Amino acid sequence: MTGGLSMLMVDETVVSVALVTMKRELPLSSGGQQWVVNAYVLAMATTVALGGRLGTKFGPVTTFRFGVGTFFVASAFCGLAPSGGTGQQWLIAARVAQGCGAALMMPVSASIVMAAFPPAVRGRAMGIYVGVSQLFLVLGPLLGGLLTGWVTWRAVFWINVPVGLCVLFLVRRACPADPEQPSLTVSAVHGVLLVGGVGTTVYALQQSAQWGWNSARTLLVLAVGVAATAAFTLVQVRSADPLVPLRLLRHRGFVGDVVVLLTTQFSLLPMAMFAALYTQNVLAYSPAQAGLASLALIGPLMTGAGLAGRWYDRSGVRAPVLAGLTLATAGALQWAADMPHIAFASKAPGVVLVGFGLGLVLTPVNTDALDRVPADERPQASGIVHTVRQLGGTLGVAAVGAVILGHEHAVLPGLRAQDTAEAMKVGFLVVAAVFATALVAACVLLPRRTSPTAQ
Repeated sequence: MTGGLSMLMVDETVVSVALVTMKRELPLSSGGQQWVVNAYVLAMATTVALGGRLGTKFGPVTTFRFGVGTFFVASAFCGLAPSGGTGQQWLIAARVAQGCGAALMMPVSASIVMAAFPPAVRGRAMGIYVGVSQLFLVLGPLLGGLLTGWVTWRAVFWINVPVGLCVLFLVRRACPADPEQPSLTVSAVHGVLLVGGVGTTVYALQQSAQWGWNSARTLLVLAVGVAATAAFTLVQVRSADPLVPLRLLRHRGFVGDVVVLLTTQFSLLPMAMFAALYTQNVLAYSPAQAGLASLALIGPLMTGAGLAGRWYDRSGVRAPVLAGLTLATAGALQWAADMPHIAFASKAPGVVLVGFGLGLVLTPVNTDALDRVPADERPQASGIVHTVRQLGGTLGVAAVGAVILGHEHAVLPGLRAQDTAEAMKVGFLVVAAVFATALVAACVLLPRRTSPTAQ
């Protein structure tokens, strides 16, 4: 399960360093570059709750295997995107298919891990599962840079084929339990409302930099998305058999975990993406050099994740999360403040603080959210967690990207590297503000004592 989730995480950021090369060869427009990242995450965000529901109905292992197959076949098609002509559309469509495959894998993998370990060591087990996968999230730019610089950008996607086959082999060897609930129903209406509401809302945010925040098109599309999302929520509340069990949001601690995940992922994904673009477009690093620069974030995150699982087993979720968010907020502020200084070393302290802080946060909140629900509800609870998590990343890329592109367009023509750096400073200040918001929410919502562990 850790290998499968790591494969999904690395694909959220592995393309960020390769985008500059892909832009030349396909070619990609500026909006197309963002959609190569956002299409994958958006597809996951809009369908992962459905993946959790299907996992409960057909069995988590069966659903996981089908998701793996879908994912690596779509990855192969990404690598086969034709140069010129329809290359951009081909690649974005294949990224959507990747996201749908990932949505089948992600929620069930967490429930399989939780079921495999007793409560006393779940924090450590989930520390490995979440920590290693989050490590691959930030390892993506390094891997992408090395493959792009030494092989081809297409290898960024083709590598998923042997990894996916290996994951399927390991699942067969592990033989985890695959309980089914065939009597469950999956409503097409609920699915359409969820996908349409979330997808339309994020599309409006994504396009706002080009259309303008005050344009009639932006406001109309955003209104349609918000209305569809509201309708979905109302239907779920009234349904006796909802696609997303919103009754779980009655638990204050679960809500706290979800809010922290939403806000941290809102910040993490655009930071990883735009930091990789900064090192190439502003610092003039090669793809391999840009990937190596990401080690400043990877090492501290791995260290923090290793500590966080044991800390959670001893004291619960509150202490490591508050410490981590404090460090992440301080690090993001320093990183943003030094963005106009065209040198990597000046940003290193902020990068290290952000990485270590996020390492302390992500394992405890993922473990605690699933620890608060009974075992038979974990696939659906995991669907909520991962929907929120992916939605946070998608909104982060869309919103922070809109801020950065908006500031760049204000100085066109004649955009210089310094102007790009100033625009990214504003975007990273938004990220710091969101980290601070997560810290306040954690102080208010997360319990002061260790939560009772669900069996």
